[in-house]
Amino acid sequence: MNNEELLVIYPQKRKSEGRERLDQVLEYALEGLNAEIWEDMRTLWEDVEETRPTMRFRNKKILFVVPLGKNGVNRGYYEVLAWLRTGKQVLEGSIAGLLIDAESELFTKAVARELTVAANEAGCAFVGRPLVEGTASLDNYIVQASNMNTDKFGAYLKSARILTEQLLEFAWEKKERPHLLVLHASNHKTSNTMQIWKEVRAKIEDRIEIQEINLRNGTLEDCSGCPFQMCLHFGERGQCFYGGAIVNEVYPGVKWADGILMLCPNYNDALSANMTAFINRLTALFRTTRFYDKAMFAIIVSGYSGSDLIAGQLVTALNMNKTFYLPGNFCMMETGNSPGSAIRGEGIGDRIEKFAEKIVETLKK
Repeated sequence: MNNEELLVIYPQKRKSEGRERLDQVLEYALEGLNAEIWEDMRTLWEDVEETRPTMRFRNKKILFVVPLGKNGVNRGYYEVLAWLRTGKQVLEGSIAGLLIDAESELFTKAVARELTVAANEAGCAFVGRPLVEGTASLDNYIVQASNMNTDKFGAYLKSARILTEQLLEFAWEKKERPHLLVLHASNHKTSNTMQIWKEVRAKIEDRIEIQEINLRNGTLEDCSGCPFQMCLHFGERGQCFYGGAIVNEVYPGVKWADGILMLCPNYNDALSANMTAFINRLTALFRTTRFYDKAMFAIIVSGYSGSDLIAGQLVTALNMNKTFYLPGNFCMMETGNSPGSAIRGEGIGDRIEKFAEKIVETLKK
């Protein structure tokens, strides 16, 4: 049994009818483990006071537990969110997962996405597939219940236990000569995102082997939702029914890579069509290959605002669904509303240096 301590941050933990299920799930998930449940969110602020920083939440294994009730609101959770958004690395070196429960069919994933982005900006990493969520009906466990030969609540219990064990056992492995796959769909001449990447690349290419793939090249078909067995059939061969650049270049690149870097300009507060198509088409490969041992990074440039929305989309799609490891401070978020403006931003050189070192620090021994 792993004796490492798991720190549980549980805002608004109190006995009520709506909390009985969540407390039961948490008790099952923590049985026999060395865990401390942190209930007083007011004391979090001691960790950011310049005169006496406690650093008690750094270099920890953390489980965020959030009860949402019927309306998706937990006032204690907003205290946690405010603490994470102080701009200080209060969770530096820590790695986390999430257990979120609601008395409705909504809000669990939205809160998980918001919390993950905020914690990541505060230095926290997340294991692949870090979210265990319970909706009111638990219909989100129908498939898992069948696979686990149990009922929906039994699948909820088992999923929570699997997550806590995964958190305690997880250890990220660096490589002597790491591989980084860089995906983009931008024009080299005018793209702010590509200009920033060019500067980042110059700082890491002597230490990391890099492969770039432009998703603008050729026709990139989006996923059309083939039947499961057909998708599995092609996935077992490292292929997809629709073929093309995804099968010929991207799938081999993903298998080769120890980390992927997504270059993401903000289009209408959403990922570009080609980036979305890549994520959707990745499903065929995912049928037979999990990505827990691959890290994800991103450079996001918005014309005005909203880079955190793009970061959240990447988190839910690639970390929560496709199991990529999310290192702390996984993305660089900038603003540039005309060609070349992002690379001229105040302090951009320092931020580029810091992000480049984050990539190297994460991937290279």
